[in-house]
Amino acid sequence: MTDREAHALRAYHERTKHSVASVRGDPHFLDWDNQPRPFKVYADVEPIALPTELPGSQMLALDAIGATGTERGVPGRTLDLPALARLLYFAAGVLRRKTHPGGEIFLRAAACTGALYHIDVYVACADLDGLAAGVYHFGPHDFALRRLRAGDHRGALAAASAGEPAVAAAPAVLVLTSTFWRNAWKYRARTYRHAFWDSGTMLANLLAAAASVHLPARIVLGFVDDVANRLLDVDPAREAPLALVALGNGAAAPPEAAALPPLALETLPLSAHEVDYPLVREAHAASSLASVEEVRAWRAAGALEDSPPIRGEMAALQALPAAAVPEPVEAVILRRGSTRRFPRASIPREALATVVGCASRPIPMDAFVRPDLYLIVHAVDGLAPGTYVADETGRALQALGAGDFRRAAGHLDLGQDLAADAAANLYWLVDLEAVFRRLGDRGYRAAQLAAAVAGGRAYLAAYALGLGATGLTFFDDDVTAFFSPHAAGKAVMFLVAVGRRRSRT
Repeated sequence: MTDREAHALRAYHERTKHSVASVRGDPHFLDWDNQPRPFKVYADVEPIALPTELPGSQMLALDAIGATGTERGVPGRTLDLPALARLLYFAAGVLRRKTHPGGEIFLRAAACTGALYHIDVYVACADLDGLAAGVYHFGPHDFALRRLRAGDHRGALAAASAGEPAVAAAPAVLVLTSTFWRNAWKYRARTYRHAFWDSGTMLANLLAAAASVHLPARIVLGFVDDVANRLLDVDPAREAPLALVALGNGAAAPPEAAALPPLALETLPLSAHEVDYPLVREAHAASSLASVEEVRAWRAAGALEDSPPIRGEMAALQALPAAAVPEPVEAVILRRGSTRRFPRASIPREALATVVGCASRPIPMDAFVRPDLYLIVHAVDGLAPGTYVADETGRALQALGAGDFRRAAGHLDLGQDLAADAAANLYWLVDLEAVFRRLGDRGYRAAQLAAAVAGGRAYLAAYALGLGATGLTFFDDDVTAFFSPHAAGKAVMFLVAVGRRRSRT
């Protein structure tokens, strides 16, 4: 695939960078009276309650978090309604609710920027045990599905994905969307980055929950956008499909794609008024694929590797065995949070190795983009404080510079204390120019999502080990400069701080 003159997403990335000047000179304030509701709610579609007695799993959490797909010959779970409900709950469900004088806080299964939860999940399925074929919207607020279209419409997604085998063989295909305003209320034009950050952490949960019951799951980014828009009847200027996820295999071939008339279903307004951010709309339109031919070409280019392996003297990392965490991944997800304070205490080297190893595992996705993982280590037993880059397997580190970089880390994290106080900070950087040359504007989606899935896995691995973690934002060019010359020309995609959690007093 040739470089599709990926100027639009280059420009978007440049124009949405944080710098000291842009942050300090920003007059933006939060209009609390206009805050969007955190859920998409269909006004007149009857809910179908999902079962709340969810099946468990026997796979150890660390095995599930780092899983790359179902092993051949291993019997998997049949995708029925309870199994689907389990995946939806542990990927996108509301785990806890807290009330406060200003209202109610919904604590969700996956981390999300600003806790604004702008990612929605739809299901297109064949007949499943307990659920008729149809297209459904998942409502986390009442843990229910709402049927938008009757009948088996998987054929539309199979055709849109140019016959992607995983989609064609899946009894159910999820479609993840972002409703931009629900995040742009706070983050404005950077929301298009956050669309992939927040779907990525959700997908990390989903992949782990599926792997834990040997259910195949594959992320598909190559599809004709307009077909997904019409299937869900969404306006991509407001709510845009981001990724497909093929769940299960062995299903009968879907019927040929049928006509997709508009649904004209009313939804509750998000807020008193919405503010439009043209950069977000333009970025999504520029990275959309318009035909099956474009999808085929994009996927062929996506199968190639353009990320050279890390070279140089490496220090081995020895991860903990999976048996070190004798519980299933659902128990980890139930206790996951976002750490708001770190006590500047050290963590074991084996714990960092386990987090890095889980985060570095290949992602079952139809486009190969492997972000490079850079670290600032403050307090890890047996590892000198300094900067490092991990090899492509996550099993070794190359030292870049020695020293105490807590102050620098705090600066890179927009001047916050979290990155300075953590035991280590993990940054995923990508050579965006190489990605654009190979994958065009659509490659921006793949680069951001791959980094976010890796970050989501690091999040889960940290909590599995009894540690804390939190996702952070950053001064873009300052991060690149800090890790240069090794990182020269790369762009930072995602940042997670890891450390011990401060004890409650």
